[in-house]
Amino acid sequence: MIRLITVLLMLLIPLAAQAHRFAPSALDVRALSNGEISVVWKTPAQATSNVPMLPVLPAGCSVVSQTPWFPEGTGKVLRQQWQCESDSLEGLALSVSGLAANQSSAVVSVRPQPQVFFQEVLTVSEPVFVVPAQRSLLETAGHYLWLGAEHIAIGIDHLFFVAGLLLLVSWGRRLVYTITAFTVGHSITLALVSLGVVTNPEALIEWLIAVSIWALAYELSKPDKRSQLWERPWYLAGAFGLLHGMGFAGALAETGLPQIHLPTALLFFNVGIEVGQLIFVVLLTVIGVAVSRISSASWLKLAPVYVLGAVSTFWVLERTGALFA
Repeated sequence: MIRLITVLLMLLIPLAAQAHRFAPSALDVRALSNGEISVVWKTPAQATSNVPMLPVLPAGCSVVSQTPWFPEGTGKVLRQQWQCESDSLEGLALSVSGLAANQSSAVVSVRPQPQVFFQEVLTVSEPVFVVPAQRSLLETAGHYLWLGAEHIAIGIDHLFFVAGLLLLVSWGRRLVYTITAFTVGHSITLALVSLGVVTNPEALIEWLIAVSIWALAYELSKPDKRSQLWERPWYLAGAFGLLHGMGFAGALAETGLPQIHLPTALLFFNVGIEVGQLIFVVLLTVIGVAVSRISSASWLKLAPVYVLGAVSTFWVLERTGALFA
């Protein structure tokens, strides 16, 4: 029955899924010591519409300088410096044009001070972000709890790995040990990378994460279920958890960490990830139970493993190319 619990969600995810690697457009706004505002706008190089997406100049502000567009990874970047009538970013209304035409969203990151950080997502329904006052400790905890849960929800590769672990160990004490080992592993590297103790070679880590999913799918495909990995799967979960933690840290680096409430933000981002994982496991279980009551076809037992292997193979090949790009 446990093998049934992933089939529906996995079959709904296209093989070309790019996990969380393709983020939405990003607008970075920072106050400079000279009173001006640094603005960096990054958007995909391949547009989905003839309508360009550009940051909207707030009222009372003017563009002091601007660089030509230049490529960066799969996107293109525009840098500007603004001069605004107000000496503070607080209350500044930030928006991006062209979201509706491109059916897209944009992440806005704002630093009114080096130790103060805000981040929100602009959408068609919520197109404007007004820079608030500095977040309190409680607001910081709630914000990063949500960001952690949101990240695991859109991190398809991480969810595939969790689903594979569930297939490997089923329910019971072994699942508790395995999920705990994965949690400990990614918590360690998430903290080390976020605090600057360890550097994060992003392309290599993304490739290794894909390899970890492929290795899990390969193990699940073996007819002999008596290997040491099957007997003690928490070793695999802990080791690969270290890799996934570095992937989480890369997403957290894009979001940013406030220096004033740094421990709180880091802790609750990690808690948000755990909450998202638990919800995902429960959801898979509910779906698996429902499917098992409808059909007991033998192909349903193998389908999740084949999907896991096919998608992870695609990711390995794609990310291998990115390593040498």
